[in-house]
Amino acid sequence: MKTVYMDNAATTALNKDVLSAMLPYFTEIYGNPSSLHTPGQEAHKAVANARQQVGRALNAADPEREIIFTGCGTESDNMVLLGIAERYQKKGKHIITTAVEHHAVLYTCQRLEKKGFEVTYLPVDEYGRVTAKQVEEAIRPDTILVSVMFGNNEVGTIMPIAEIGRICREKGVFFHTDAVQAVGHVHIDVQAMNIDMLSLSAHKFHGPKGVGALYVRKGIVIPALLTGGAQEHNKRAGTENVPGVVGLGKAIEMACNSIDETSARMTKLRDKLIKRIPELIPEVKLNGHPTERLPGNVNFSIKYIEGESILLMLDLNGIAASSGSACTSGSLDPSHVLLAMGLPHEVAHGSLRLTLGDDTTEEDVDYVLDVLPRIVERLRNMSPLWNR
Repeated sequence: MKTVYMDNAATTALNKDVLSAMLPYFTEIYGNPSSLHTPGQEAHKAVANARQQVGRALNAADPEREIIFTGCGTESDNMVLLGIAERYQKKGKHIITTAVEHHAVLYTCQRLEKKGFEVTYLPVDEYGRVTAKQVEEAIRPDTILVSVMFGNNEVGTIMPIAEIGRICREKGVFFHTDAVQAVGHVHIDVQAMNIDMLSLSAHKFHGPKGVGALYVRKGIVIPALLTGGAQEHNKRAGTENVPGVVGLGKAIEMACNSIDETSARMTKLRDKLIKRIPELIPEVKLNGHPTERLPGNVNFSIKYIEGESILLMLDLNGIAASSGSACTSGSLDPSHVLLAMGLPHEVAHGSLRLTLGDDTTEEDVDYVLDVLPRIVERLRNMSPLWNR
């Protein structure tokens, strides 16, 4: 049976060249990068090189000081929100975010609310977008941070990051973006976009799991989330995951070197799915912005059937997909993103997310277009809602 992987928003396959770059740091160059001896300094150089690779990908002004390696995008988000709240609470206790953020941001904001902070959750339009004007109108004298994701992990909608960044810079408010889904897939320039802090994770662009990074503009002080050592310029204690860091650096460099070509190819395949699925299946709704969306993201609500049933039957046919974020795949609740976009519970329950990667082919897309309509027809024939 053919196997088609269309859950790249959850995680991507490790690129073979990235793996080759990582392997020596498991068995040959295995020194602790904090050690002064030669093996340790070789590891230190590898970490420093990866820091430059990440900095170049984001156009950071001073990668050596502005790039902090973490364990994942979630840790990076937590480091920003908890760190800014701790460091700048004397200035104010107001934070602005959106109703469609990843739970790494939403749950951390809820945690801060319990500590006396006030959080404004901006509503989104039918496409899952907020505007720069909304952000501007929400900023108050006691606002210390605005956190708006770059591209949505469920529906793929891209936010107007550069406009929001400009507003925040003019108002003197720190601006953070969770760019976990966007890095390596769209062009990002932290200087041109007035981004103060940015979170990313290697396994979303064909790097290894268990390693992420945080960009923090020089001059912004964030307390360490983990204490106990002087690693990462006293910002993140603990011996660095050298093979993972090397893999992150290699993966982000490769992704950004081919970003135009890869994005164009994935956008073409994405748009084929977006065009053909409604032609083949009645009563479906595209979720997310039709054009301002990540190159590899397709999200539909398929009415009158459950998304979980679709996923199970797709899996039986060799197709790996999802109905939303992998972090909430065990939940029976409908997507908070789709509900925030105004979808009724019963429609939100029927969502299907197909996310493409570097290895996705047109043959893969055609196979999905062949299998999916038959699955939907079979499930709808068993649905009392459809028959009614």
